[in-house]
Amino acid sequence: MRERFWERYPLEELTAEEWEALCDGCGQCCLLKFHDDETKELAVLGVACRLLDTHSCQCSDYENRFESVPDCTQLTPALVREFTWLPTSCGYRRVAEGRKLASWHPLLSNDAERVHRKGVSVRGFAVSQDAVPEKEWEDYIIAILPID
Repeated sequence: MRERFWERYPLEELTAEEWEALCDGCGQCCLLKFHDDETKELAVLGVACRLLDTHSCQCSDYENRFESVPDCTQLTPALVREFTWLPTSCGYRRVAEGRKLASWHPLLSNDAERVHRKGVSVRGFAVSQDAVPEKEWEDYIIAILPID
């Protein structure tokens, strides 16, 4: 990877490896979300995609995730700018907005566990969608966000 690529190149010019390295490993993008067309709000749940390992906050089948979960969200440079639901701490969002990476980000700290120790990740509170009956998902709403 190129030195400090996230500061030197636009998102669209990153290699696949550099793009993947921007992920801070928080797992927040893997939380289930419900869009309400009437209220123009997005409900974020403390329920994670069945493929998310809620301890490591990594996808358990990343290479095949779109076959297993057809509505899996694929972040791209264009979509990062549209997904206002991404947390403000997200490495992708920060770079897209012209902000610096957080000091705990693995690219700066060389410590993939730091995101968890800082309490930024879903470790410790997210549950797998397989562990909660769908009829109870509404009980797991952790945030309501306005959407455009």
